[in-house]
This record gives sequence, C-alpha cells and structure tokens, in this order.
Amino acid sequence: MHGAIWFLVIGLLFVVMALAGSVLRRLPLSTAMLYLAAGAALGPHGAGLLNVDIYEQSELWERITEVAVLISLFAAGLKLRVPLRDGLWMLPLRLASLSMILTVGMVAAVGVYGMGLSWGAAVLLGAILAPTDPVLASDVQVTHPTDQDRLRFGLTGEAALNDGAAFPFVMLGLGLLGLHELGDGGWKWAAVDVVWAVAAGLGTGIVLGTLVGRLVLYLRSEHREAVGLDDFLALGLIGLAYGAALLLKGYGFLAVFAAGLALRRIELRAAGGEEPPEDVLVAAASADAEKLATDPERAPAYMAQAALGFTEQLERIGEAAVVLLLGGMISWSLLPLNALWFIPLLLLVIRPVAVYVGLIGCRATPAQRRMIAWFGIRGIGSVYYLTYAMQHDLPEAQSRPMAALVLTVVAVSVVVHGVSVTPLMRLYSRRTGEE
Repeated sequence: MHGAIWFLVIGLLFVVMALAGSVLRRLPLSTAMLYLAAGAALGPHGAGLLNVDIYEQSELWERITEVAVLISLFAAGLKLRVPLRDGLWMLPLRLASLSMILTVGMVAAVGVYGMGLSWGAAVLLGAILAPTDPVLASDVQVTHPTDQDRLRFGLTGEAALNDGAAFPFVMLGLGLLGLHELGDGGWKWAAVDVVWAVAAGLGTGIVLGTLVGRLVLYLRSEHREAVGLDDFLALGLIGLAYGAALLLKGYGFLAVFAAGLALRRIELRAAGGEEPPEDVLVAAASADAEKLATDPERAPAYMAQAALGFTEQLERIGEAAVVLLLGGMISWSLLPLNALWFIPLLLLVIRPVAVYVGLIGCRATPAQRRMIAWFGIRGIGSVYYLTYAMQHDLPEAQSRPMAALVLTVVAVSVVVHGVSVTPLMRLYSRRTGEE
C-alpha cells in the first residue's frame, strides 16, 4: 500500500507540473518551489511519507546529487555556443574564479569570527556555499544555444565552472581539519588539488568530447551509421568524461562541462560561426531525424541539439527528485539560530560584494551587475559538497550543524530566488528590448 501511495503522489505531481508549466512562467513561482512545498507536505510534519536523514544517508545523497549536477553541467556546456576566444567568456570566468574565491574567504571569516568555527570548518563551509547552482538556475540561464545575453551567459557559465572550481577549497577545508593531506606548506594541495586536478578535468573533457563527437559525425556522414540513440551518446559521454577524469585525479565536474562544450564547439566550427539551421532546431526528433543526422552540413548541429534536448529532460527530473527529498527534511526544530542573520548576510552582502569586485573592469551594464549579484542561487551543488565532506569522515558533531545551515540556505534560496525570478527577468527583458 505504501508503494502504491508513492506512485500516486509522484504521478500526480508530474501531471500537475506538466499542466501548470505555462502558468508558472507567468507567476512569481518556480518549479523548484513547488517541489520543495510538496516535499515538506510529504515530510515528518506533513503526511509522514518522507523520513530523510542526510547524515545517515549521506552516501546515497552524494550519488543522487552527483548525477543531477553532472547532467546539468553537460547541458550547460552544450548551451554555451560562443567561441572560446570571445570576450564574453571573461564574465563567467571572473565570476567563477575571483568572485568565488572572495565568497569562500568572506564566508570563512564570518564562520570563524561570527560562529566560532575553526578555520578548517569555516573554509569548508565557504567552499560548500560558494558555488552557484547549475540545476536550480535554469530560469536565469541561456534560453537557446544562440542566446548571447551577458546576464544569462554569465550566470550559466558561472554555475557550470564554479561547481568544479570549488573543489580545491573543499579539499583545503578538509585538509585543515586533518581529513585530507595538504603536504608541507600546502605544496601538494597547490600542485595536485589546484593545478593538476583542474587541468586534468578540463583536458579530459575537451579531448573525449572532441574525439567522440568527431567519431559519431564521421560514421553518420560517411557511412550512415551510428544514427539514433543520441540519448545514449549524451549519457555515454558524461560517463566517459567523468570516469576518466576521476581516474586521472582530475575534477570530473569540469570534465563533463568541457565535454559538452567540446561537442558544441564541433557544431560551431562546422557552421562557421553561423546560427544552426532552423530545421534542425525544430525537427531533432521528427521523422526526418535520420536525414538530418547523416547530412554532412547539418549533422553537427543535429547531434548537439539532440543531446541537449535529452539532457534538459533529465535535468528537470533530477531537479524534481532532489528538491522533493530536500523538502522532506525541512523542520523548524532543525533551523539553526545563526541562519537568521547569516543567510541575509550571504545573499545581500557577501554575494553582491564578491560580484561587484570580481567584475571590476568587465563589460556589463549596471542592471546586469545588479541581477548577477542577486541571482547567486544555492542548490544541489552545495548539497553534493556537503555529503562529499560527510563521506570523507567529517565528524557528526560538525556535520549536523553544518548540514542544518547549508540545507536552510538552499531552501531559502529556492524560495526567495523563485519568487523574484519571473518579475525580475521579465523587467530585464523589457528593458533590454527597449534598449
């Protein structure tokens, strides 16, 4: 009977979301908010169908959030259809490097001097909360591969890059807590966890994305083989890039993003910088799929678009699953008192300061800077890093208070950013159109 109820609840939730999708785009609501509310209704203070303990189930949570982030990162790479030499890349690069480092530093300082944490725990907290989320930020990301709006491109690139760029600081925090070897004077951390792991992750993704993409295109255009099952191509490339990067001691998140970027780069170079053919964008799943997939001129665009469409569908399912479970953990009894002042500080002071400093000298309008400063969405990536630390022997005495704070930050971010995304993005679109 319990299983039947779950099938009924999940089926009803998905049907409601499908029917209400167009309505949500007109209201100050997001899908994540509804998933969160549904999870809370099913949790201990509601129907009692969900009983989640993130510490006891940290291994399962790590795997679930890991998969959700990987799919979203691959989709983000496919969405960013801009040459790497284009100056537009400076915006996400600054946000994912300088702004993120500033965020880690400021959160760590607040953790030490405002919460009484050790430097190791404070740096770890900063690393967990510094990256913006590639899954929950879909409402402010690029809307299609040819979208080059600075705001949406910057937020999409930042969320994709800083999920991997935060890893060195997670390892630094664990090292300061004695849970990871840093080497004398931190040499091993700098050489391995920063330089090698970042380079190996990006390099692995670029090489595998390029090789697999070119192999598929060769088989399709020359031999009319390897046609169809582009969903398997996307999943296979995600698995190959992530697994190979981990074996090489690189950051798999960066590898998967780079693989998606490499696949899109093949299409961009084949198109000579021109927009992809309209018939490919609208007919990737039509009866003409095989004809498009084997056409030497349209095959690159078809391959990239088909992979993107599939991963975006998986991304929505992953968002629903994780946020629903997250809602099941919401409890007033677990609300940390320091969250009452720390969350406003993080969202209204630390994030804006980090963004404005990181974008000094960058080509962005005042309105774009304000929007980027506000939409520092925290979400599934932070939950992954939290459970990753738990799986690396973070003591329960530190894990539970940190989990309570991190999960509260994520829940508040889902609500406040979900309420504001529709009116703010609509206002931004109107102003951009007028200009």
